[in-house]
Amino acid sequence: MVIPVILCGGSGTRLWPKSRKLYPKQFMPLIDDNTMLQDTVLRLDELDIHAEGYFLTNKDHKFFVISQVFEVGKGIDKLIIEPEPKNTAPAIAVAAFEAQQNFKVPILLVLPADHYLEGLDEFKKALDYAIREAKKGKLITFGIVPNKPETGYGYIKKGMKLSEGVYEVERFVEKPDSQTAEEYVSSGEYYWNSGMFLFRADSYLSELQEYAPDIYEKARLSWEKSKRKDKEIILNEEEFSKCPADSIDYAVMEKTKNAVVIPINCRWSDVGSWYSLWEVGDKDESQNVFKGSVVAIDSKGCYVDAKDILVGTVGLEDEVVVVTKDAILVSKKDRVQEVKKLVERLKEQNRDEAFFHKKIYRPWGSYETLEMGKRYQIKRIVVNPGAVLSLQKHFHRSEHWVVVQGTGIVTKENEKILLSENQYVYLPVGCIHRIENPGKIPLIFIEVQVGSYLGEDDIVRIEDVYGRTE
Repeated sequence: MVIPVILCGGSGTRLWPKSRKLYPKQFMPLIDDNTMLQDTVLRLDELDIHAEGYFLTNKDHKFFVISQVFEVGKGIDKLIIEPEPKNTAPAIAVAAFEAQQNFKVPILLVLPADHYLEGLDEFKKALDYAIREAKKGKLITFGIVPNKPETGYGYIKKGMKLSEGVYEVERFVEKPDSQTAEEYVSSGEYYWNSGMFLFRADSYLSELQEYAPDIYEKARLSWEKSKRKDKEIILNEEEFSKCPADSIDYAVMEKTKNAVVIPINCRWSDVGSWYSLWEVGDKDESQNVFKGSVVAIDSKGCYVDAKDILVGTVGLEDEVVVVTKDAILVSKKDRVQEVKKLVERLKEQNRDEAFFHKKIYRPWGSYETLEMGKRYQIKRIVVNPGAVLSLQKHFHRSEHWVVVQGTGIVTKENEKILLSENQYVYLPVGCIHRIENPGKIPLIFIEVQVGSYLGEDDIVRIEDVYGRTE
């Protein structure tokens, strides 16, 4: 039984200002109309992997996972919620413990949720080799045959050939400088480290217990003491917080004697930077990749994403320009790896733009702040069909709601009010209230807040279908 284990963590800071902590790249449609997570899930059918997956994420992102997986008609076997990020080794361990409990001899196919891959026939052939080796107890990593000297990836040096398409792992190497990367590629002995793995659950846990016993033990305890609701597994926060943070590469793959590498000759990217998106994007005759509203004169080799406003360029070469509603990034294309440093600077300055978009997503829909001033704030709120906000109250603000699309049922204390377009309700300070969308189209309303304090933490949730009550 091959079980997909989809790793949905990560903040994708090198793709700022699009990717931010509360809405990272794996949940965005960066290459086609699907999000990166959705493309990963749909890819499984083409690989003849039809089992519903295990998805590892955090509480802030779990509703993205649920909605996006179901949007493409797929299901979730287990949704494992990590209390805090601990890198890949503990996450995969928890999935392995869970799989062992539910299947006789489970084989785990570990996939990041945010990779681009083109050439699935080659991957499918590699999977056949990998499953054969996994049954022998091997831990398989997939290496991408490099097509250029890339300094943004780690590498795997192959060792002795064991069978068709299968090699021992001689060593893992860190991201090299440009000269070293050129030597690696010209030698033909190195592959890009894809971060994709396949192995039996018991094989991985056995090696983890030997080489990283602390991770093994704390991951096991956090799993054993987890809270469960339907398909959701919420790991024990106390035990998981004690677990060392480490990647599967460092904790296991670089130490085990059972690691093998299977090369895949395909078009692949971890979509880790704006340069990566330029590489995989559709280019015009001047080698530009334009998304959104862009008018260019004498510009070449550029990546411009301008879905929110018109952007005009004159005489640009090898530049990246990314525009959102509250931030603009301009960078040399060959320096986009340094965007991560820019995000760190924003965090040091405690800038909201490092963490949040103007549009904030919630389990029920989204809201966007249109204007904020002294003692008032105006929001545009979208409630998905069938969704409902929490029953709540505020101590410092009153709210005025005007419906501009759809129909809403408002709870105001003990009263139920049906609101349609152009209708309005006033909610005074301390009033217990909520709104739900009983219709088939999104409910959109404008909220005007008035009060002495307008922070999001002035919400007392009394009841919530999404489990967010205090």
